[in-house]
Amino acid sequence: PGSPYQPAIEALESHPEKKFYDVSKLGGAKYDTLPYSIRVLFESSVRNCDGFLVKETDAMNILDWKTKQNHVEVPFCPARVVLQDFTGIPAMVDFAAMREAVRSAGGDPVKVNPACPTDLTVDHSLQIDFSKCAIQNAPNPGGGEQKALARLSPLKAPPRKPPPCRGHSGCRGSCGAGEAGRASGPCSAQIENTPILCPFHLQPVPEPETVLKNQEMEFGRNRERLQFFKWSSKVFENVSIIPPETGTAHQVNLEYLSRVVFDVQGFLHPDSVVGTDSHTTMVNGLGILGWGVGGIETEAVMLGMPLTLTLPQVVGCELTGTVSPFATSIDIVLSITKHLRQADVAGKFVEFFGSGVSQLSVADRTTIANMCPEYGAILSFFPVDNVTLKHLKHAGFDKAKLEVTEAYLKAVKLFRNDESSSREPEYSQVVQVSLSSIIPYVSGPKRSQDRVAVTDMKSDFQACLNEKSGVKGFQIAAEKQNDIVPVQYEGNEYKLSHGCVVIAAVISCTNNCNPSVMLAAGLLAKKAVEAGLVVKPYIRTSLSPGSGMVTHYLSSSGVLPYLSKLGFEVVGYGCSTCVGNTAPLPEAIRNAIKQGEVVACGVLSGTKNFEGRLCDCVRANYLASPPLVVAYAIAGTVRIDLDAEPLGTGFNGKSIYLRDIWPTRQELHTVEEECVISSMFKELKEKMEKGNKRWNLLEAPESTLFPWDLKSTYIRCPSFFDKLAKEAVAPRAVENAHVLLFLGDSVTTDHISPAGSIARSSAAAKYLTSKGLTPREFNSYGARRGNDAVMTRGTFANIKLLNKFIGKPAPKTIHFPSGQTLDVFEAAELYQKEGIPVIILAGKKYGLGSSRDWAAKGPFLLGVKAVLAESYEKVHRSQLIGIGIAPLQFRPGENPSTLGLTGREQFSILFPPELSPRMTLDIKTSTGKVFSVIALFENSMEITLYKNGGSLNFVARRFL
Repeated sequence: PGSPYQPAIEALESHPEKKFYDVSKLGGAKYDTLPYSIRVLFESSVRNCDGFLVKETDAMNILDWKTKQNHVEVPFCPARVVLQDFTGIPAMVDFAAMREAVRSAGGDPVKVNPACPTDLTVDHSLQIDFSKCAIQNAPNPGGGEQKALARLSPLKAPPRKPPPCRGHSGCRGSCGAGEAGRASGPCSAQIENTPILCPFHLQPVPEPETVLKNQEMEFGRNRERLQFFKWSSKVFENVSIIPPETGTAHQVNLEYLSRVVFDVQGFLHPDSVVGTDSHTTMVNGLGILGWGVGGIETEAVMLGMPLTLTLPQVVGCELTGTVSPFATSIDIVLSITKHLRQADVAGKFVEFFGSGVSQLSVADRTTIANMCPEYGAILSFFPVDNVTLKHLKHAGFDKAKLEVTEAYLKAVKLFRNDESSSREPEYSQVVQVSLSSIIPYVSGPKRSQDRVAVTDMKSDFQACLNEKSGVKGFQIAAEKQNDIVPVQYEGNEYKLSHGCVVIAAVISCTNNCNPSVMLAAGLLAKKAVEAGLVVKPYIRTSLSPGSGMVTHYLSSSGVLPYLSKLGFEVVGYGCSTCVGNTAPLPEAIRNAIKQGEVVACGVLSGTKNFEGRLCDCVRANYLASPPLVVAYAIAGTVRIDLDAEPLGTGFNGKSIYLRDIWPTRQELHTVEEECVISSMFKELKEKMEKGNKRWNLLEAPESTLFPWDLKSTYIRCPSFFDKLAKEAVAPRAVENAHVLLFLGDSVTTDHISPAGSIARSSAAAKYLTSKGLTPREFNSYGARRGNDAVMTRGTFANIKLLNKFIGKPAPKTIHFPSGQTLDVFEAAELYQKEGIPVIILAGKKYGLGSSRDWAAKGPFLLGVKAVLAESYEKVHRSQLIGIGIAPLQFRPGENPSTLGLTGREQFSILFPPELSPRMTLDIKTSTGKVFSVIALFENSMEITLYKNGGSLNFVARRFL
């Protein structure tokens, strides 16, 4: 209502009851040359134009993208928001706290609701306490003794009796479905403790012991925060909670929440989404515009504010040629990652076109789109085409919905047709990638962009041993590079050496949405077992699928028992190894690695491999496709030439090579067609909608305001709104600030934000101990993101943090007034008690990695007023502004070294009454030095947010 573009509303020709904004006619010839992703932005600006948050000039700026790209700021109103629980709980806690603050300031708390449809998936609570159907032989990530685990089962799994079988072709009875199919013996896809669903009629069967035990642990240790989530779903409008054990946020977003085209009371518009999970970009493979943002920005979107972004440049990535039969999706991903990193696509959209696009399935596309944060792009977009429609049909879209979807997208020219004679859109630049040139790669040992051809793996690892310590090197003396460390484990002696694999994880991340790579891992495991190959028992193997769909097609294809035989048994559904939630290695193995200073390796099919992320004693981590994860686990080492050397010895002493067990494309295609069928999407959607018994029986309050428990160590009312007033105050000068941390280049959000287990010696552990908790009860930082006291203490607590004041990796700093070396939190706490502001000095690319709201919230609560760096990752820079921290940048060619700064000085920063984008500020030090920096406010909205003390306070003031 009130939009100046209402005359552009038309009826869909084939379905006149459906209305839409005909932006193709409105935009004319200019519209036809726009990249598809920019057309989505244009439609959003037209539909949401109200003259205030979205103006006519904004829509026209988007239409003039060719000349305005990278020069103007434009608003974008996503159709929906997706949260995962690690970042979703602080968002919902902030909403609950905002209700309190609005009430205290005289407003109506009931009005505080998400204005944008919001789905929250509880998927990051899983920890692997059990694997291989046995309790881990080391304490869980929270600490405590093994024997305590048996007592920690507050919720018993209900006994499940499968329904009687009415007869079905293929299943031979052991699915528990009755007598009809039992005459022929056991079901080929069923062995003890493996399948979730019968592969033929999708009826539930007994779940694996491992899954049930991990589910019990998850509900037991997270009951309090789960109750808060359930309260949120009852009290807040436009909020739906997808309970634990359903799947990961990005997987559920892809399989269940995606609409492609929204139909709101007969009005059509494109689906679009922003989320607090960096994998939100995965949906771009379905032709849905979406990307990950911080929790701070997401909360503003949830309250009806548009997301403001610089009108992006769009890099066209032309795919040509034919994919090699040995190259998997991860190989394509890493190859494209290399090309796009070299093309410098940071802060840009990427859009795919060319003859090669039609050769990629939707699963391939979503895998490629998912990796875009790793090469710095905002998103990687695949327009909807015939391949997409075919996938949607299998995914359960009914015929009528598909017809409307296709007709609408064609009407607004958002449908890409390879056979069309119309020219391709115009792009800011074009990057060409030949799919024919792609060969299998892994990535590591410390960064995802460091690609290594599998054929070069042995020599490259050797080079890493020789190189100085750094982004790739380990600096191992030549005489020690071939050292062997014997170790006794489970009554047998094994030999560890540099390059030995100790963690092999097929995890709930990038690859699990792609049936071909997961089935390839299963078929390879099948051939390996049949050939007599095994995996050494000390290797921490795990299979954590992204959703029940993955388990279903692995089970129905008959490969799950073989994966289990090699140790890759389903441990649960949710993020685990990738976010540091794996249990410690066996004590004997850990001791041998540390005593022998062995460069041990982890191999995982994920997207994150920063040093120390998986385990503090595993120094080399490689990203690989699922079948290669299984292959390296069998080999037991990465120091192997997979072409020339055997993986191991099979039956009758025969040497077995990778080529002997690698599945062909034809095998994969046949199994995929038979197993990945539309019925599993339907059944799994029903499962998501029904929830599970534990969740359904969980009790939660229903009051308008959340009843905060002052004794709680999980949920605490944060202090972001403590000084909320109706009017914002002007930015105050930062006077005589000390440097809390002096950091180098490539400081990631993993270094800044709390993640993984809570170390017993950490400041967070001391706090929890003071509250009467034992190490066994610490849980993880992710689980405690609703408690700002824990999260503030966990900020900059990463063991790999390299502070130049300390000179070695450690979460420590110097409190200069006293000269003490303290935990970062303890030093910050002292500064705050003394009334001394603090800043952070950093090098290039500060804030790399996943978008994490606590990477901004944590420093803010530590008292950080500004960060002074050589350059920033864009998303993190915006998060700093969103919380009220000033991002300052050295002028080109300047840094602490060239300016002669030691970090021991005190710094004073004067902010003028009126700020302007990218203005120059002067900084004066206690030594008398004066130098200029750039205030990285990119637009008037960012300046407004900073003046208001961040987006949370800005939004809260709208209710007063």
